[in-house]
Formats: sequence, structure tokens, C-alpha cells
Amino acid sequence: MSAEIGYDWKGGGEEWSEPWGNSSAQWFGSIFPRIQEWLPANTILEIAPGFGRWTHYLLEHCTHIVLVDLRPDCIDACRQRFAAKSNLSYYKNDGRSLAMVADDSIDFVFSFDSLVHAPRVALEDYLTQLGRKLKRDGVGFFHHSNLGSYAGSMDRRLPKRARKLLTKIGLSESDHSRVPDMTAGIFRDLCAERGLKCIRQELVNWRGRRVLDCISTFVRAGSKRESPLRVSRNPDFMREAELIRRRAQNYHSINEQ
Repeated sequence: MSAEIGYDWKGGGEEWSEPWGNSSAQWFGSIFPRIQEWLPANTILEIAPGFGRWTHYLLEHCTHIVLVDLRPDCIDACRQRFAAKSNLSYYKNDGRSLAMVADDSIDFVFSFDSLVHAPRVALEDYLTQLGRKLKRDGVGFFHHSNLGSYAGSMDRRLPKRARKLLTKIGLSESDHSRVPDMTAGIFRDLCAERGLKCIRQELVNWRGRRVLDCISTFVRAGSKRESPLRVSRNPDFMREAELIRRRAQNYHSINEQ
């Protein structure tokens, strides 16, 4: 799924890169350094690309890219944006199925900014299928929710209406519509149950102090890229964004895309 159902996409998704300055600064300063080890890749699958904010950059690192999104307006926007390109395939799905993707065909699967809103059942289905869709040495990179790790906190035990009030008056942090049924640990377990292996997890904060999100890298079990799991906690992710934004401002307009 791309963002929340009903989102109007008035900024084309660019608004989510504001802490970095723009999507270019976020890509080159934050995302690409985390995935460059796995690129270039022959065939990339991007799940929930939205309006193609990251597709624009991924295209430079692959022979073919497959886009799968729940929302027809996102698929239409990508078709229009990349109309001059011939190395893309576009599919609308139900937010859970990858039936349109051939088995053993994907070298790299990527999703950033979208699956934080996807419920556990959707991730279960995606991971089950990716156990077959990824090539033997393929790699996955998912940005997903870690909100469930705060289930025991006092504010999370309050009714939703009360939490909203506390957030409004600054006594609680927004959960930024992260799903509450996913954590880094749950994601690891889901991978292991489906013939996949998490090799890296970075728990990061998102516009607040709490590490609401997790960035997980995974491979098929037995892959030559399998390695012992490394988990890091990065509560300075948004400080990193601010430093990238300041640096970018010194060299080009933050309005460039």
C-alpha cells in the first residue's frame, strides 16, 4: 500500500522528504548508502512505489523494474511519469498479492515509506511469496513499523481519542499512522518461518524520539549473501536527516527534484 488509504497525493509524496530537504537529498544522503551494496541489480521489484519518488532513482540501477501498488492512481501516475521508459512493468494488486511476479525472477525487492502502514497480515503474505519470487541470492530491503514494541507504554494503553489529545498538547508523540501489530522481532520471525533470513535491522526514529520504524534487509536462507544478523538502534535518524538537509542547502536549491 502507498501511504494511507484516502491520501490525496497533492505533493506527489515529496512532502515526506521535507526533513531531508527533498527526495534527491534523502535518496543520496540516506537511502542509497544503505542499499548500494546490493546494486546494480538486474530485476528490481518495488512494492508500493506511490508516485515513483524512489523508482526515479532505482531505474538507474537495474535492467528492469516491476512496480506493484494497491492504488490505481499510483500506478497511473507512474505510467505517466515514466512513459518514455520501456523497462518498467506496472501492476495493481490487492495490497497482499505478488501473483503477477514470476518465481525466482527478482534480484532486489525494495519498499520505503509505505509498508510502515501495512498490517502484519500483508507483510506475512508478501514475505511468504518472496521466499519464491527472489532469486537464490536476491536481497530484500523493507521499511516497516516497529510501533508494536511500544504496546506496553502508558500512552499506548489509552483510548485512541485520549492519545490524540495528548499528542495535540505535546504530552505524547504521534505514531504517524504506523501499524501497531508489527515490530522488528516479529518481522525477523516472519522471515525465518518463510525460508528467509534477516541479516540487518536498523531501528530508527521518525519525527520524534521513539524508534517507531525498522529498516530490515533480508535474503533467502542458504543464499551466498546470508550472514549473521546485525541489529542497530539509531535514535538519531532524524538528526541525520537535518544534517543532510543543511548540507544539501549549501549546494543546490531544496526545491530541486
